[in-house]
Amino acid sequence: MDTNAKQIIFIDIDGTLVDDYGHVPESAQLACRQARANGHLLFLCTGRSKAEIYDSIWEIGFDGLIGAGGGYVEIGNEVLYHKKVQSQDVRHMVDFFNEHGVHFYLESNSALYASSMLRPQLERLIYGDVLNDEQARARMEQSPHPFIEGLTYGETDLYKDDVNKVCFLESSLPFAMIQQEFEGKFEVIQCTVPIFGKDSGELMIPGIHKAIAIADLLEHLGESQAHTIAIGDGMNDAEMLEYCNVGIAMGNAKPGLIAIADEVTDTLEQDGLYKSFLKHGLLAETSASLSS
Repeated sequence: MDTNAKQIIFIDIDGTLVDDYGHVPESAQLACRQARANGHLLFLCTGRSKAEIYDSIWEIGFDGLIGAGGGYVEIGNEVLYHKKVQSQDVRHMVDFFNEHGVHFYLESNSALYASSMLRPQLERLIYGDVLNDEQARARMEQSPHPFIEGLTYGETDLYKDDVNKVCFLESSLPFAMIQQEFEGKFEVIQCTVPIFGKDSGELMIPGIHKAIAIADLLEHLGESQAHTIAIGDGMNDAEMLEYCNVGIAMGNAKPGLIAIADEVTDTLEQDGLYKSFLKHGLLAETSASLSS
């Protein structure tokens, strides 16, 4: 890779840039700011919808967003495209999940709409038994998770017409049964947030993934694939790691992603993103360094 050329870097959020508690390590913030100061372009490339990109993330400084797993592309203040779930498929999903007691939330660019019992389930997963455990309740009160606070609750009509995708928590319903139910309507993939459970998942519009969105963005910018770097940790990052010139898996990545990556860096907690940026010369001009 030509370290003197401007690179275009595509960065996953959960497990790559942000930990389970919504925190971005200082090392990752430093790496992103200084790489961008050196003239490289940085794009968030995530399964999250725009409503989940909190100010604390934007304030680090990025040139745009590929959201909803590739269904939404934004460059600066310009929206390149926004693909939405068809209304009849939203209705089918809402009715099916409600009938089978699956907790879920709808992702749109304006808000994240929670199903009726999602909040107490999320509180148990993130904090513990907040009703009976004083320490769990204290954790919730002292460190409210931005994700829980960012959801919209109490919507009686979840038949929304601006849905990007849907996330559901692990339930008694087998993952394979959910895949079968929505075959041909949704691409059903494993969720990339560990605390949601191994049989949690995401319902995506078929034919959408991060690599397609990256290719469209590069064409729009007139930039070359030869100067691209992707870094991620989940299987919804597989296509982008394979497509970009350099595909980097975090040390905490899924085994399947590690198997196809060009290289593996350290975990999020071990400053993996910073170390990968340093290795590829993205920080050299500013002599970025971590405090000891």
